[in-house]
Amino acid sequence: MTERLHIGTHKGLFELARHNGVWDIADVQFLGDPVSAVLAVTDGIVYAALDLGHFGAKLWRRNRTGNWRELPVPAFPPKPEDAGDDPHPWSLGKIWALEPGGVPGRVWAGTMPGGLFRTDDGGESWSLNEALWHLPERRQWFGVAGGEQPGINSVLIDPRNPSDIRIGVSCAGLWASTDTGATWQIINHGMYNEYMPPERREDPIVQDIHLLSRCAARPEIVWCQHHNGVFRSENAGANWHELTAIRPSKFWVWVAPPIGTSRAASVATTTSHRAGTTLTAVPPEIAAKFSFRLIAIASRAISIAFTPSAGVLE
Repeated sequence: MTERLHIGTHKGLFELARHNGVWDIADVQFLGDPVSAVLAVTDGIVYAALDLGHFGAKLWRRNRTGNWRELPVPAFPPKPEDAGDDPHPWSLGKIWALEPGGVPGRVWAGTMPGGLFRTDDGGESWSLNEALWHLPERRQWFGVAGGEQPGINSVLIDPRNPSDIRIGVSCAGLWASTDTGATWQIINHGMYNEYMPPERREDPIVQDIHLLSRCAARPEIVWCQHHNGVFRSENAGANWHELTAIRPSKFWVWVAPPIGTSRAASVATTTSHRAGTTLTAVPPEIAAKFSFRLIAIASRAISIAFTPSAGVLE
């Protein structure tokens, strides 16, 4: 089987394939358009979310034959009159995360301004997770770099139980549901946010999570790229400890565990051994192919990671 990566960038969606140990660009779609999220699932199906600014968020799906078709995007209900104290808009800013739901046809979508949506028909229709959206604590969520609104940038589904969900919110920490989103609780402890006042820097709801990634071989192990460091949990995100042996940088190090192992890779040209407890530098392979910012990476077969501007590792 040919190993493939689908990479969302500010300049389009790139599909890379590896032949005889060498990576090269196999296909390009949406050239010139920012791709805010990409999801490659089985049988060649690929979802791509676009962030077109004035023209709004768009969503496309490639079918098994390679043809692309535009899908409806998740939509918020009208903002009710009694929600005047909600500081966040009830309208879609961008689709920031796409994740398979563990059952056929199901996909979860994390959005800005913080809504979580689900489809059970492959993206033909979407429903807002009302339980999360109507949490009183959501009014405490706040905006992120590049946007004034909070955003769900990560959705993790336990491969052993599709009802067990973790979401990462920038900025609102890590939230968990064990009943397919019917109820939620914030669970992260052990992180700190260095730009918050001292009395709030360890408050779970102010943690600026940039990305979560789960180990396929040991799903209880979760990595987090935080605004000010990389953290690791051994109990599915309930408790965290910081990883400090990271070179060359602890910022924008997105970890992505390969299928079937407890080894992690990070974006700042480092690779991890011993289930992500240490990281060592590795050289780039195809960095020269990209001279613009990378946004999203999707692969169902292997693990490889890129810097936000250029660089690659495996």
